[in-house]
Amino acid sequence: MQSNINGGIVFLKDRLFRDILPRVAKPARYTGSELNMIKKDWEQAGVKMVFAFPDVYEVGMSHVGGKILYGLVNEKSRHLLERVFAPWPDMEAIMREEQIPLFSLESFRPVLDFEVLGFSLQYELSITNVLNMLDLAGIPLWSRERDEAHPLVIAGGPVVFNPEPFAEFFDIFIIGDGEEVLLEFLDQVEASRGLERLEKLKRLAAIEGVYAPALYSVEYREDGTLKSFAPMFPGVPARVRKRVVKDLDQAYYPDKPLVPYMEITHDRAVLEVMRGCQRGCRFCHAGIVYRPVRERSLEILENQARRQLQNTGYEEISLASLSSLDYSGIDPLLKALVGNYGEKGIGVSLPSLRVDAFSIDLANEVQKVRKTTLTLAPEAGTQRLRDIINKNVSEEQLLEAVEAAFKSGWLSLKLYFMIGLPGEREEDLEGIIEILQKVKYIGDKYSRRPVEIRASLASFVPKAHTPFQWRPQNTMAELDSKQQFLSRRRRKRIKLSFHDSRTSYLEGAIARGDRRLAPVIYLAWQKGCKFDAWSEYFNFDCWQDAFRECAVDPEFYTGRQRPYEEDFPWDFIDIGVSKDFLQEEDQKAEEGLTTADCRQEGCSDCGICPAMEVSLNIKGGNVDAIEKQI
Repeated sequence: MQSNINGGIVFLKDRLFRDILPRVAKPARYTGSELNMIKKDWEQAGVKMVFAFPDVYEVGMSHVGGKILYGLVNEKSRHLLERVFAPWPDMEAIMREEQIPLFSLESFRPVLDFEVLGFSLQYELSITNVLNMLDLAGIPLWSRERDEAHPLVIAGGPVVFNPEPFAEFFDIFIIGDGEEVLLEFLDQVEASRGLERLEKLKRLAAIEGVYAPALYSVEYREDGTLKSFAPMFPGVPARVRKRVVKDLDQAYYPDKPLVPYMEITHDRAVLEVMRGCQRGCRFCHAGIVYRPVRERSLEILENQARRQLQNTGYEEISLASLSSLDYSGIDPLLKALVGNYGEKGIGVSLPSLRVDAFSIDLANEVQKVRKTTLTLAPEAGTQRLRDIINKNVSEEQLLEAVEAAFKSGWLSLKLYFMIGLPGEREEDLEGIIEILQKVKYIGDKYSRRPVEIRASLASFVPKAHTPFQWRPQNTMAELDSKQQFLSRRRRKRIKLSFHDSRTSYLEGAIARGDRRLAPVIYLAWQKGCKFDAWSEYFNFDCWQDAFRECAVDPEFYTGRQRPYEEDFPWDFIDIGVSKDFLQEEDQKAEEGLTTADCRQEGCSDCGICPAMEVSLNIKGGNVDAIEKQI
């Protein structure tokens, strides 16, 4: 079958629908043709790119960033963007057996036919799915083994703020806001056609926010720490500066998002009300790398809501951001959405709430008819530990919010905590149980029906570019011991759920890793690792074997306290927030001191606004917040 001949493509599609898809679970994952799908003329298009999400369709189709890039490229340029997701193991087995290559959902062309293959990396443990998809596509897994006949393999997303563990597999990383750079990148790909691969990489690396690992040399000391990281060619930047959308009102956002034919993880219209977060939680990777805070105006958001609902038929609107209730216009926005669409049966969903009564008032506003589960995130069990992580909420605020919720008729409450945080003691674990007991007591006091209290307890994983990037991570044994401690003290009608300590450990090793992890990742994939984020497929024994056979000690990345003078593999990425600020925040954590919200108390001198030449913008209409900013 010749993939570049239309007859071959028609044959592949016909064969899939007739012989293959009836044999798999959820065949709608592979049929394409969703409502609002865009299929451009292949021959008339500029650069042909396929957007790859290294997880199952239901997860990938819930990703807002993918929808933004899909509409941006196809509606605002002459280039073409199609989609591909990781086939579920049942489909993969048949594809390998029947020698069916990985194909896009728009044209059913093999991925090998595209000029650019772009992965969205949202989670460290998705990397084995990346390798599996490259293999299914017939593309060499190692960047050094590809030539001009192969697509450029690129990646973006939050994980690539430390791209080094994956550097040997990718040709290019795009650092920062993808919609700010992708069209410029594709224009340069088109302009560079016919050039040798190395020359093409040099030209692409000249674009701000673009990192080409093959253009840099890396050396390590005998103790394993980084000795040097430097460009090998003139004109290649020593530091790669992230790209930032400066004005969200001017940025592209899709009016006609794709509507799947099957239920997906987040099946609703989405409004991105703001980007970035000013709260300054010291454990939070996204809160640092997505700075500064940028808001959309009320008028823009109301128009986006109207158009999305008209073009999709969705019956729910979700407000998306790292901290949606910090949007300065949240109150008028919610009232407008509920007022305009509530009587039509269209609901509004909120993410986890701030721990204050104002949040409960808003939650009551959007769920007047049916109160489902309310989610709060105190993160730690004592005020001492909340101060260490800079979670600026008190137990009094939490309990006041809980009381307001139960008085308002809520029957189910979910609370997020973390274990393994820096400075954690047994009293902090006891504090989690005590908080849960107080929450249940309040629920029983105000509710005539039994209330449900659930606690989700994640394991803390230190991440690059955060104030805790120097800190050691708890061992699996320590995390398991803490989970057992909490389980033994659990009370009736309080449900606890824990993250797998093994996945947290592996995530930690990769999150602060370097290029020496590539052989480990490759060997783990060879041993069968894939869908590592899914408990039914995660095989930690294979990962342990891969580390051992490659003579790489994961404890080097997870278990040691790092000195402030150490150079990190990710230091060459300029996120705009200074390393000095991160160090100061780590030192303040050691002293139990907090840093105030810069939108409320003034600039905390993190460096992001002058570095990125963008000011903190507040467009939602909160006069007090605007005056404080001025």
